[in-house]
Amino acid sequence: MKQEEIDLAYNLNEDYHKLALQKLRHLQSQIALGGGKKRLEKQALEGKLSARERIAYLCDEGSHFEEIGAFVAYEMYAEHGGCPAAGVVGGIGRVQGRLCVIVANDATVKAGAWFPLTGKKNLRFQEIAMENRLPIIYLVDSAGVYLPMQDEIFPDKEHFGRIFRNNAKMSAMGITQIAAIMGSCVAGGAYLPIMSDEALIVDKTGSIFLAGPYLVKAAIGENADKETLGGATTQCEISGVTDYKMENDKVCLDTIKQLINKLGESPKAGFDRITPAAPAKNPQDLYGIFPADRTKPYNMVDILHRLVDNSELTQYKENYGKTIICAYARIDGWAVGIVANNRQVVKSKKGELQFGGVIYSDSADKAARFVMNCNQKKIPLVFLHDVTGFMVGTRSEHGGIIKDGAKMVMAVSNSTVPKFSIVMGNSYGAGNYAMCGKAFDPRLIVGWHSAKIAVMGGAQAAQVLLQIQTASAKNEEKLTPEAEAEMLKQITARYDNQTTPYYAAARLWIDAIIDPQETRRLISTGIEAANNAPVEKFNVGILQT
Repeated sequence: MKQEEIDLAYNLNEDYHKLALQKLRHLQSQIALGGGKKRLEKQALEGKLSARERIAYLCDEGSHFEEIGAFVAYEMYAEHGGCPAAGVVGGIGRVQGRLCVIVANDATVKAGAWFPLTGKKNLRFQEIAMENRLPIIYLVDSAGVYLPMQDEIFPDKEHFGRIFRNNAKMSAMGITQIAAIMGSCVAGGAYLPIMSDEALIVDKTGSIFLAGPYLVKAAIGENADKETLGGATTQCEISGVTDYKMENDKVCLDTIKQLINKLGESPKAGFDRITPAAPAKNPQDLYGIFPADRTKPYNMVDILHRLVDNSELTQYKENYGKTIICAYARIDGWAVGIVANNRQVVKSKKGELQFGGVIYSDSADKAARFVMNCNQKKIPLVFLHDVTGFMVGTRSEHGGIIKDGAKMVMAVSNSTVPKFSIVMGNSYGAGNYAMCGKAFDPRLIVGWHSAKIAVMGGAQAAQVLLQIQTASAKNEEKLTPEAEAEMLKQITARYDNQTTPYYAAARLWIDAIIDPQETRRLISTGIEAANNAPVEKFNVGILQT
C-alpha cells in the first residue's frame, strides 16, 4: 500500500473514532442528569446532594471515579418512562487514599426505586467488592422495589433478596460495609443498611422503616408521620437501629471519610509493580491505526505498543499460533500477561494461511499454556478481544479444534489470578468465551466504543435467519427477490442493533464503554483493587495436552 493510501486510511479511521466518541460523551452527559434537571433542582431545594454529587464529595479530590454501569437500562423500560443508569450510580473510587466500591441510589429516577436491572447492577457492585475484598459504601435513598415490576425483581435467586444475603456473606468475610441513609429506606430495603457494619442517617431527610405511614395505617390503623415512625431521632435515640445522627449530607459524607480513614490494612496479593512509564509510542495513534471497518486487518502489536509501558513486549511463542498474541508487559507499572487476538492474515507452522481474528488449534493451545504460566507466576491477565470465533471446517475438525478450544476454555475458567477483558472490536461466539467474556468472571470487562458482542457477525447471522424464514415462507408461497432483499435488510438492522456496545452495556454484559485512551487507567485501577484479595492456588482440572 502506498504511503498516501496509508495516511488516508489513518485519517478516515481517526475521524470515525472521534465522531463515535463524541456520541459516547454526549450520551454519558444525558445519563448523568438522571431523572432530569427539574428533579435535580427539587432535590437540591430539599437540602440533598444528588447521587453523583455525593460520590464526588466522598472521593478524594483529584482522584478518578471508575463508574460501572452508566449505560445499564439504556433505551429500556420505555413503557415505564425509562430508567437512566437503572436508578443507581456506582463504581470504584478512592476515599482517604483507599479504593472502595461506592453505590448511590439516584432518587431523581422513580424515587430511587428498584427495577430488575437495578438489582442486577447492585449485585455487580457487591460482586466487585467481594472478589477484590474492597470496602463498600452504600448511599441509600430509595423507595424500594418498583411495584409494577415486582415479579421480575423480588423472588428469584439473582433478585432483590440476594443483596441481603451478600450483606451477610461480606460481613463473614470481614469486608467493611458502611451505609448512609440519606433519603427514604423502606420495607425489605431497610435491611441493607442495618446489615452493614455501621449505619449513618441524615436528620430530617433520612428515614428507615419496614412499613411507611400509609402501609401502617392500612395494616393496623395507626396514624404516624415519617419522622416519628423512622426518622433520625427515632432510629438513633429511641430504637438504636442506626449509629450516627448526621446534620446534613456533607457532614454525613465527612463522617464516612473519617471511618474509612481508620480501617486497618489487609494482606496484599503481591502482584508486581514498578515505577510506571508511559508508552514510548503515542497512544493517540490508536484512533488512526485501529480500523473503523471491523473486517479490515491490522497489526495487534501496533495497538499493544500504544498501551504498555515503554511500548515493551516479551512475546511468548511469537512464531507459533500467530492468530493469538501472548506477551508479558507492564501497564502503569503492573506486570501483566496479555492475550490478544491478532487480526493479520498469517502463516501457520505448516505454511498454511490463517485468517486474522480467528482462533486456530495452535493459537488455542498456545493461549492455554500462557494462561497457566501466568497463574504459576501470579501475573494478572489482560484479554483484548477482536475475535470472530474458532476456525471451522473439515481440516480444523480433523485437527482437534474442539479439544484445543476446550483446553483454552478450561485454563481461562480455572485461572485464579485476576482477569480483565477489553472488547476492542468483535467478540463473537465461543471466541467471546475463550477470551474471558462476562460468563468467565473477569474482575472488570469493558468495551471500546467499537465493540461488537454477539453469537456471530451481523451479516452471517442475517443470512442464516433469512434462509430459515424464506424456507418457511416458501412452503406457503414463493418470496420475490425484492421481498427477500427487504427481509434481509430488516434482519440485519435488528441484529446490528443487538451487537452494539450500548446494547451490551444496557444489559450489563460489559461494565462500561470507554475511550481507548482510558484502557491503561482502568486496568491499573482494576489490578490495584485485585491486589487486596488473596490468590488461590491454581488447579486446572482435567486438561488434555
